Amino acid sequence: MSDPVYGLALEDLVAEQLALDGVLARLGEAQWDLATHLAHFDETARLAIVDAAAFRADVAAALAGDGPAGYEQRYLARPRAMTPAALLAWWRRAGAELVAAARALDGRTRVPWYGPDMSALAFVTARLMETWSHGLDVVDVVGSERPDTDRLRHVVFLGVRTRDFSYVNRGLAPNGAPVYVELTAPSGATWTHGHADAADRIAGSATDFCRVVTQRRHVADTSLHVTGAAAAEWMRLAQAFAGPPGPGRRPGLFPRDGGR
Repeated sequence: MSDPVYGLALEDLVAEQLALDGVLARLGEAQWDLATHLAHFDETARLAIVDAAAFRADVAAALAGDGPAGYEQRYLARPRAMTPAALLAWWRRAGAELVAAARALDGRTRVPWYGPDMSALAFVTARLMETWSHGLDVVDVVGSERPDTDRLRHVVFLGVRTRDFSYVNRGLAPNGAPVYVELTAPSGATWTHGHADAADRIAGSATDFCRVVTQRRHVADTSLHVTGAAAAEWMRLAQAFAGPPGPGRRPGLFPRDGGR
């Protein structure tokens, strides 16, 4: 693994796993009755890296018959039958094995997934996004603390890069109007994407932007400043993760917290 950018993304994935681990280690037994996707998909992500043909065969078999909804019910049956200790051990093991497999890759290596093949860099970044966003689901339910860090730069990158996908995934033509994004990182740094002279703009905290593009918050429940029709449309459709169009969140589901 000689690609420094890929190496940084992989180490940030490990750090995000550890941050979530700290939350999970504090849960009481009653709080473990939650739907979980992470362990299963970390496991299948490792398979995609070490045996692409077996992964593709597994996907075809999993989605045959009753489609994605049936697939979800089947893979959720496994963790629901586990004790909290066994479930935590499974997640830890699956995450560690994924990282170990990913260390053998170069950032440009192509890896199959549930859709088009991805570069290893995009693949690892997507796993970090999933770890952060599903970790947020846990935090929202149990009220535990997991402060955000500048590892969110990876989620911001995916959020910006998947703007067109958010349209195509819904059978819509992408909106080509330029949008300038200016975000404040958890460290206080400023991150920008796009042309600074664009009329359409999105400004605010990186946390709020990431919560919207991963469909963990409705934009109305954030402190993002959205200017222009194209920017508003993007925030309404934004989806940084693969799969069919997500339903998003309804306004008012979460109190506005300023992205902190």
